[in-house]
Amino acid sequence: MKIGLLGHGVVGSGVTAITDSCAGKKVRRLEVTRILVKDESEMTDPRCTMNVEEILSDPDIEAVAECMGGLEPAHTFVRRALENGKHVVTSNKKMFAAYCGELFELAKENGVSIRYEASCGGGIPWISNLTRIRRLEPISSFCGIFNGTTNYILSRMTLTESEFAQNLAEAQKLGYAEKNPTDDIDGYDVRYKTAITAMRAFGVIVDSSEIPTLGISAVTAEDIRWAKENGYALKLFGSGTNLPDAVSLWVMPVFVGSKDVFAHISDNFNAVQSVSKDLGRAIFVGQGAGSLPTAHAVVQDLLDIYQNQDSDMPAPGSRHVCNDGVKAQFYVRTAAPEKFAEFKASDAGAHALLTKTISLSELLAALKGCGDETVFAAMVTE
Repeated sequence: MKIGLLGHGVVGSGVTAITDSCAGKKVRRLEVTRILVKDESEMTDPRCTMNVEEILSDPDIEAVAECMGGLEPAHTFVRRALENGKHVVTSNKKMFAAYCGELFELAKENGVSIRYEASCGGGIPWISNLTRIRRLEPISSFCGIFNGTTNYILSRMTLTESEFAQNLAEAQKLGYAEKNPTDDIDGYDVRYKTAITAMRAFGVIVDSSEIPTLGISAVTAEDIRWAKENGYALKLFGSGTNLPDAVSLWVMPVFVGSKDVFAHISDNFNAVQSVSKDLGRAIFVGQGAGSLPTAHAVVQDLLDIYQNQDSDMPAPGSRHVCNDGVKAQFYVRTAAPEKFAEFKASDAGAHALLTKTISLSELLAALKGCGDETVFAAMVTE
């Protein structure tokens, strides 16, 4: 099967590394024939081109692997590939979360498939495990650590009791964090993955902008010390619960008990959990990002297409996000504690408090109205 590769950066170069060198008989049937790059400096392979038409209009190319990232021009290129009757594999969580409904319809109209294992959970693999579970029973909920960058930062802060900025810089030096880390540290990366997971786990499409999202950019060593002293580990979670007429989805830091499996997931690993009636609690751990783990998922999807393995389910329907039933105790560190006085249950150090059990919407409203740009909040689990 001839493949056109869009993008030859971290993930794209991993795809060619696997397909060009893999000794497996089946992988040898996958041939990357053209590679789209941005400029002359990236023309390092005779297959490289800066003209996307050499891929999208080539009748011999049966599948396109989109590893560009960002919304555009990735969305337009994927659209055109599907319209031209080419299968598509994407690692682009941001684009796919925004346009998945449209792309599913295009794939169906043109008799091709679009696959997205690499967009969420990378090499775990997460999406395919959800597919296998749903073949037998509904999934009622999911949660977990979807972002290796933030998990690395929080793990290092816990180990060394050092500040956020120092550990972000170290993550960037190691290649775990981008030069502009906003999507990671402010929780948007997890938001996209939470939306994509809900689509596969519950069969629904949501507007990811409806998912309340709190990141870790305001976390301090003080918050980490409180966690350790009280038997918790701090993790950034994405969570979803299937409801009769809606879905509950949220992204925020969570203090998990030291005996919980998630408390022991360190460095840049991901760990995600599904819950269903018969299987119960199933936890999947692995590399969720990086060149080869993500490329591994891309190549797996390409192999499925080559072998005509139809793992797709019926096109999902739209559903709105409703978090009315989400209630918990929350940790809040703020320079404006008076704004949280009506919810306060106890002090949690010199500058922090624990709330009573309140709704997530009450917390979000209080955070929005407190006027403190350095406020940090996290859910506290039992």
